[in-house]
Amino acid sequence: MSSENFDNLRLELRRGGLVVAVLAALHAEQYGYTLRKIMADHGIEIDEGTLYPLLRRLESQGLLTSRWREEQKRNKRFYKLTAAGKQILEQLLTEWRSMDSSINSILKEYGHATSRTVFASR
Repeated sequence: MSSENFDNLRLELRRGGLVVAVLAALHAEQYGYTLRKIMADHGIEIDEGTLYPLLRRLESQGLLTSRWREEQKRNKRFYKLTAAGKQILEQLLTEWRSMDSSINSILKEYGHATSRTVFASR
């Protein structure tokens, strides 16, 4: 498999995980920089060119709200989950955990067992 194929598949795999991680990290109101820091602190590097379009898309889907607020003498846009966002997050987490269990079962059965789960389901 070429490096380009791997990179494309890796990006595809990562996209869904980023949505779940962003929604989960917004359990409390955050602005972009702190959200990026939370993600990085948990091993998920996300650049601004990926994060902000994702936040706008999630907001347009009604999963987030945002508002401008002054903090430390600077205007910052803060994001927060809506009730619909919380409900979708719970549904996605249920699906995530199911996929985690199924994939790990397949990996174990076909000799790819690991000591860690494929998808974090905390």
